[in-house]
Amino acid sequence: MSETRTGLDDLTNMIKSGKGPAIGRTLGFQLREVGDGWAIFEGTPTLDHYNPLGMVHGGWAAAVLDSALGCAIHSKLKSGQQYGTVELKVNYVRAMTEKTGLITCRGEILHVGRRLATSQATLVDANGKLYAHGSCTCMIYE
Repeated sequence: MSETRTGLDDLTNMIKSGKGPAIGRTLGFQLREVGDGWAIFEGTPTLDHYNPLGMVHGGWAAAVLDSALGCAIHSKLKSGQQYGTVELKVNYVRAMTEKTGLITCRGEILHVGRRLATSQATLVDANGKLYAHGSCTCMIYE
């Protein structure tokens, strides 16, 4: 772990290199922007993300939210410092379909302590319509 580099540096370099988190390649979303205590992911749900009821599976929204929530926390840590989600809370406001279009998810820090950090995020379409929101608690490892 570098003492001079930060998690924000790591995430910024990830964006510059075009190599985002692998889960984003699998599920079709990516890290677009990051700053001190916040992260933005974007993705477009497709038929590949549908559940048996004919709409986007809630797990897709949860994965995007968890990514933004975690990376917001990551931005406040030291480079290479480990953390993990211990609680994820998701509120689904409305269903998504392939016609929903581009979704943006912004995660923001609420608290960063020595061992725990919390963040919140919203998932909205291009018009700002809310589809889901959530929060998480992450354990920070030394």
